[in-house]
Amino acid sequence: MTPARDAQQDDPDVLLVARVGEGDADAYRELLAQHAPRLRQYAFRLLRDGAEADDVMQETWLRVWLKAREYRGEARVTSWLHRMVHNLAVDRLRARGRWDDASDEEPEAPISTRQPALLDAKRDVESLQQALAGLPERQAAALTLVHLHGLSAAEAQAILGVSEDALESLLARGRRRLKAALSSSPATKEPSDDAS
Repeated sequence: MTPARDAQQDDPDVLLVARVGEGDADAYRELLAQHAPRLRQYAFRLLRDGAEADDVMQETWLRVWLKAREYRGEARVTSWLHRMVHNLAVDRLRARGRWDDASDEEPEAPISTRQPALLDAKRDVESLQQALAGLPERQAAALTLVHLHGLSAAEAQAILGVSEDALESLLARGRRRLKAALSSSPATKEPSDDAS
């Protein structure tokens, strides 16, 4: 067995995709129920438009139904699905001239992509959503994949189609901008010690 196949043994979604490939509508509904909310969130994060995100989701799930038989397990099912959503969303962004394939800065020194969660107990989800919406699409995509959806750096690189250095740069710049946006947001400022 290849290393990719070994890694797939622990992915229960592989069996669901195989069943979908055989035309099993129940497996399709189960896969949809498990992954649609996060994939829709990712599409919206990239497109920043609910109707377009919904269109991307419809096309994604149509492709899943039609192409499930072709899935070979080279990546986890989650990565495979994210890659489909990503490609469809980026096609729409390119058509609008909003997606730049080139990195706009030199890569920074390597950093760990497994940093503490971006959202701690004192920050609310709405502030995070607003801050992420203010980031460039590529930075928001990298942060979403790694920190919010829990994908590995290698999976995020494959989905985004970038090198390790480029991913690290996107994450570092995104974190910096996100931290600045969250620290300036009134909802996320910590109370001072003299506040009663």
